[in-house]
Amino acid sequence: MAKWTPKHEAPEPLEGPVVATITGGTILWFALFLVQLPFYGWFDDHGHLWWLWTCLAGGGLGFIGIWYVRKRDAAIKRGDSGEG
Repeated sequence: MAKWTPKHEAPEPLEGPVVATITGGTILWFALFLVQLPFYGWFDDHGHLWWLWTCLAGGGLGFIGIWYVRKRDAAIKRGDSGEG
């Protein structure tokens, strides 16, 4: 099998409003959890309780994501300013 070599350089990674995107996603996961919470009994009766816990886990992991991307954004800004 021949080794594949790229014919052009890879493009720069896309940078956007990462903190806002992760924060919005986290809010969405928690909102879905809160909307489903009144229907706990129905989800339990029909074997779909995992939907509720998936939304809660998504919100919880979103908090970790917010912390991570804020630290990453601060480190990038420090690197751009030459502080070290």
